[in-house]
Amino acid sequence: MNHSTVTEFILLGFSSDPKIQIVLFLIFLAVYVVLLVANILLILTVIVDPRLHNPMYAFLINMSIINVGGPSAIIPKMLLDFLSGDKSIVFAACVTQLFFNFVMGGSECVLLVFMAYDRYVAICKPLRYNTIMNISACTWMITVTWSVSSILSTVDIFFLCRLTFCGPNIINHFFCSFQSIRDLSCSDTSVLDILAFLGGAIILLVPLLLIILSYYKIIAAIKRIQSGRYKAFSSCTSHLIVVTLYYGLALVTFMRPKVSVDDYRDKVLSVFYLIIIPLLNPIIYSLRNKDVTKGRGIFCSGPPRSWCP
Repeated sequence: MNHSTVTEFILLGFSSDPKIQIVLFLIFLAVYVVLLVANILLILTVIVDPRLHNPMYAFLINMSIINVGGPSAIIPKMLLDFLSGDKSIVFAACVTQLFFNFVMGGSECVLLVFMAYDRYVAICKPLRYNTIMNISACTWMITVTWSVSSILSTVDIFFLCRLTFCGPNIINHFFCSFQSIRDLSCSDTSVLDILAFLGGAIILLVPLLLIILSYYKIIAAIKRIQSGRYKAFSSCTSHLIVVTLYYGLALVTFMRPKVSVDDYRDKVLSVFYLIIIPLLNPIIYSLRNKDVTKGRGIFCSGPPRSWCP
């Protein structure tokens, strides 16, 4: 950063038309308020009701923290840009925004793995559920979730900050994306590219493979169940919907060939990936989970033994 000529960037956002910016301000403000309320209500519901104090809901609390933290790194600045018209952002703020995006996105990938493992233990090893998914194990899983994403994000940000920026400083996006900042650098980015690829593979593809493996074993176990198959699999539907939405958009956003990195499609995909999914997650878990709406824990009496083949 000390060697950078460019000290701030300009975020072009969605439009320079003042009327359109006012409309966008109202839309994103409404979305942000609903997002905050939905996730905070889910957190409070789990905390207040002792019957919801179990592993799955502990994971849901962390999921809601991620759902709030990621958008909060982007939306307040975007709303301010809509009102003020000043779309500049200093380099330090840009890097900070990117760091929190990395941490929250990586944490969600790892957390989804542990949530899949929780479903695997509940269905395939119900008699040992309370022993395997004890407080120590859950604490370790949550610690790993945040530690892995924080370490990988810190490494990427460290090497990103060592780049030199000579100009231009225009980012055709509504937030500081990694690809946008890297492309503006006038120094060699080969080391950063390798680290970003390895980090992306570790935090995105490895968790996806572990989730697929977990559900392969879950489906195999459910096939052997004589009765109650629907009830067993229905406990996984919320998680499956979230995984499908998250990884579907993530893979389309980050893995597709990029002819033009910061085009309109990337902005729309980023809105869904960074803002809409965190809004939908608590709604999906609430609507698909009668125990949340009724204030009862799914595993308050332990997993049904009839699920065990």
